Amino acid sequence: MLTTSININIDAELKDRAQSIFGALGLDMSTAISMLLRNAIYQHDLPAQISNREKSRHAAFGCLKGKIKVPDDFNEPLEDFMEYM
Repeated sequence: MLTTSININIDAELKDRAQSIFGALGLDMSTAISMLLRNAIYQHDLPAQISNREKSRHAAFGCLKGKIKVPDDFNEPLEDFMEYM
């Protein structure tokens, strides 16, 4: 695999904090950035959702309420499988 260098300018504190997190995961900065880029290619998108507002984790709860119907006899065995019971 042929490698190349990337030079970027970022805030020093951002770099230090990221290196600390990556180090705790056993990764160096180069490996972590390579993983990020590979993930972006795999997803054809940014690997992390970027937003200017904070999302609530509770917004997802109940999003399918009323959309999934469970029949009344759901817990009753199917006739096709009675011989196996």
